[in-house]
Amino acid sequence: MLAAFFDSIPAMIIATGALVGIAASLVGTFLVLRGSSLLSDAISHSIVLGIVVVWMLTGAQSGPVQLVGAALTGLLTVFLTELLAATGRVKNDAAIGLVFPVLFSIGVLLLNVYARDVHIDQHTVLLGEIGFVWLDTVSLGGYEVPQSLLSMGAMAALNLVFVTLLFKELKLATFDRALAAALGFMPGLLFYALLALTSATAVAAFDAVGAILFIAFVIVPPSAAYLITDRLWLMLLFASLIAVLSSFAGYGAAVLLDVSIGGMMATMTGLFLVLAFLFGPRYGLIAQGLRRRRAALAQAV
Repeated sequence: MLAAFFDSIPAMIIATGALVGIAASLVGTFLVLRGSSLLSDAISHSIVLGIVVVWMLTGAQSGPVQLVGAALTGLLTVFLTELLAATGRVKNDAAIGLVFPVLFSIGVLLLNVYARDVHIDQHTVLLGEIGFVWLDTVSLGGYEVPQSLLSMGAMAALNLVFVTLLFKELKLATFDRALAAALGFMPGLLFYALLALTSATAVAAFDAVGAILFIAFVIVPPSAAYLITDRLWLMLLFASLIAVLSSFAGYGAAVLLDVSIGGMMATMTGLFLVLAFLFGPRYGLIAQGLRRRRAALAQAV
């Protein structure tokens, strides 16, 4: 059974997309709740600089060293953003828009100047190609397993362990930073740890899906889940479920329409967001309209 699973190209593509979605949604939920979801876009672009610098220093194109380098670049992005915002001259969102294009541009220039003949380019980093994940395999227990499946499975497990073990601390730091600091939970350190995981997840996802689909998974499923429930643990669950369903539906629709698999998966996350916006039990437009109608009828009586 396992051999048939790993030999199935559609199963490998869908499973990889689902794991990227789960890993991204787990960290993205807290970014959305903090109003910092734009940081995922900034990080996913600026860590191109980290990738090429690590390659220039070590020659490594993947692996733990790349994850560490990308995580440090992501933290540098956040540090520079907060440093710029602290001047009071620009708002936080404007600071993000000023910092990450600079870091991304430096990374792209270094790629074109020093890594022109190396299998690292901005097109691959941004777009990826999830349809080819089954070609790059490693032998594990007698099975040929896609490397992207292993790396994303590891990141999804790591993010799940982080969120599970620090759920109370993350919840308090997200909704009441001052109280979290008073209780000694170090919300600033938790936030940077969350962003480091976001950076590492982005790098692990690059070979398979690229930055664009990663950003969609970080932001859209948690946003859709936010329209469905007010419970944090349910929001994490629904966000992950939406990401998995988007992977299944996106692959099926891409095959049917003969279009980009990654692009269709991202489109499906948007479709689920629209459905949540319309039919969400508490914040959906239809539910709000019905509540207003009932309230108007009650007042009329």
